[in-house]
Amino acid sequence: MAGLAGVAATGVVLARQERQRRAYTPEEIRARLHKRVTESEKSTDGVMADDD
Repeated sequence: MAGLAGVAATGVVLARQERQRRAYTPEEIRARLHKRVTESEKSTDGVMADDD
């Protein structure tokens, strides 16, 4: 019985996350991605990759 309740609770959490993910407009997603790229570039400034 407890296992069944756990499976049901997991399904509820996943459904809630999916609804939140789908709530973004394409413009919001684009803005968030641009923000992440900018933050990523700032965090890697001064770090040189060793390609040799």
